[in-house]
Amino acid sequence: MIRDYGGVSAGDRRAARRDKLIAAARRAWGAQGLGAVTVRGVVSEAGLTNRYFYEHFPNRDAVIVAVADQVREEMFTTLVETSMGAEGDVEARLEAALTVFLRGIAEDPERQRILTTEVGQIAGLENRRRETFELLAALILEYGPQVPGFTPVVDAAARRHAQFVVGGVNQVIDGWLAERDIPVEDLARVCTELCMAVTAVGDLR
Repeated sequence: MIRDYGGVSAGDRRAARRDKLIAAARRAWGAQGLGAVTVRGVVSEAGLTNRYFYEHFPNRDAVIVAVADQVREEMFTTLVETSMGAEGDVEARLEAALTVFLRGIAEDPERQRILTTEVGQIAGLENRRRETFELLAALILEYGPQVPGFTPVVDAAARRHAQFVVGGVNQVIDGWLAERDIPVEDLARVCTELCMAVTAVGDLR
């Protein structure tokens, strides 16, 4: 029988160890770059042993993918919760969501480094990036109808326009991260205006 220790179940202890490993890998990646993420470094930073690392991850790449998934989940949560909680029409809600999202990147060097790392060398991460764009496009189509003034027709053309919006905004943000030439609020306004222009042409709203 698996026993509890200190009122904490074996499953909870296992989940806590996994969280520690992901947090350690995230700190290493965010502070020093992807090359700093090693099995030895992660387990040392987490205060665990190799045995516990391999209990959760088959190799280094797997924990890197887990970190990327965590950051992606945070990004989705920020965008959806902020846009749905803001007041006003679709333009005002989009600008509010982008402002909070961009401020989070600007104020968190770890997240910024993770989001801007070249990921082609890690198996699974390039697919994750494509999946992220697809999911963001899907979010536009899924949550858009719940926002005043946004009633898209969900068909192949609408999906292509949503994908274009996501890819375009991503490129603008990448350029801004390298230059930081305008404040977060101004960038959010620029991205919002571009999104609204595309959706108007594409008849998404």
